[in-house]
Amino acid sequence: MLELRNVSKSVSGETHIAETNLTLQRGTLNVLLGPTLSGKTSLMRLMAGLDKPTTGTIHVDGKDVTGLPVQRRNVAMVYQQFINYPAMTVYDNIASPMRLSGKSAASIDKEVKKAADLLRLGPFLDRLPLSLSGGQQQRTALARAIVKNAGLVLLDEPLANLDYKLREELRAELPKIFAESGAIFVYATTEPSEALLLGGNTATLAEGRITQFGSTIDVFRNPRDLITATTFADPPLNTMTLDKRGREFVLDSNIRLPVPRGLEDRPDGRYTIAFQPHHLALAPQTPEAVAAPARVMVTEITGSESFIHIDFAGQRWVMLTQGVQDIDVDDAIDVYIDPRHIMVFDTDGAAVTPTLQQAA
Repeated sequence: MLELRNVSKSVSGETHIAETNLTLQRGTLNVLLGPTLSGKTSLMRLMAGLDKPTTGTIHVDGKDVTGLPVQRRNVAMVYQQFINYPAMTVYDNIASPMRLSGKSAASIDKEVKKAADLLRLGPFLDRLPLSLSGGQQQRTALARAIVKNAGLVLLDEPLANLDYKLREELRAELPKIFAESGAIFVYATTEPSEALLLGGNTATLAEGRITQFGSTIDVFRNPRDLITATTFADPPLNTMTLDKRGREFVLDSNIRLPVPRGLEDRPDGRYTIAFQPHHLALAPQTPEAVAAPARVMVTEITGSESFIHIDFAGQRWVMLTQGVQDIDVDDAIDVYIDPRHIMVFDTDGAAVTPTLQQAA
């Protein structure tokens, strides 16, 4: 078990990590999700022992390891910028941590070839890293982390340089590999879709602060605040501020949405509602759906999906629809909001109710 107790990190008076309490269990996959400069790498460096916290302590299985250097910890770390030994072959790069731990030649050979097969490196074992592509070099670094059999494995956006097919395969395979070893697996990403594909637990980060930690699907469906909901949305979350009047939310343009069940007795006043792009539709999906007149700004067709950027009452929204939607710029269309899928936040950005009946 890895515990961060009241841990913070400041550099030259600037806070990189705000005071943090976090517990990670062995055999779990834990995603750090946040935009660039949100603190993901800083937090991982503290976990690894590469940096010492300004305040607080770090514990592994109940033992305080705050001052213990990384060389004396059972940690493996892989960065987006691959790091290999340039004078060693791919085989020797992968084998290096096992040789340091004194494993037999036969055991090393077996584990190296197993990891190489998983990462499609078999034909390149006799080559030097600089003769490989960027993706092949990153796979070499990943293979070295796999064979190390570390208790804590930290992966900082490790698949960014890989081709799409291999990236998808590894997203499925890596959690299984490390979970079976009993390791604590920490994976940093900027992509909400990657967090959802990996599953496990997710900690959302914003400006050096963990805004929420829990099972990935629960954090996605039930964010505690607007910052967390925004962090866990790609394309961007759609929002609008409106007034609650009795059992309805009313916009200045006279768009009216039923207040979600359980919120009817909340005080009237200003609230922000939010919903994911795939919860907007070109046609009503339920009898409760509410039409909102909008103007098309951009249509992006990816083949199986279309992203339609629209202007609604001066606000920029994105709608994700299935299939090819050939809609011209400046077209006037109606988009439909399903009240069952809206998230509601108060003027401070705190969620005022769990999201009800929200589909993933």
